[in-house]
Amino acid sequence: QVQLVESGGGLVQAGGSLRLSCAASGRTFSTYAMGWFRQAPGKEREFVAGIDWSGSSTYYEDSVKGRFTISRDNAKNTAYLQMNSLKPEDTAVYFCAAASYAPTVVTGTYDYWGQGTQVTVSS
Repeated sequence: QVQLVESGGGLVQAGGSLRLSCAASGRTFSTYAMGWFRQAPGKEREFVAGIDWSGSSTYYEDSVKGRFTISRDNAKNTAYLQMNSLKPEDTAVYFCAAASYAPTVVTGTYDYWGQGTQVTVSS
């Protein structure tokens, strides 16, 4: 069992930055791939970024490439999403999730989810 808690969301102006954190409970965090997803009002939850268990492989949705960076610190049981050059269209609730295998863009392949943290980017 893994419990995930996101933090770091907030209100920021366009062009600004935020760093989201995802703190995991349990001693098996390092065995899970991690993903970040987001969901805007009236839209489906979409993949943003993923990272394998070791941190050596990362994946990004096209619209965030070059702006967002996913990372993890297995010693701290925490995953991160550094978001730079934020745009109003990045406004959404951001969720972290843990997958037993490789990170994918499919929500159904993730075993555990956090409760989400709101990110609002003003123009």
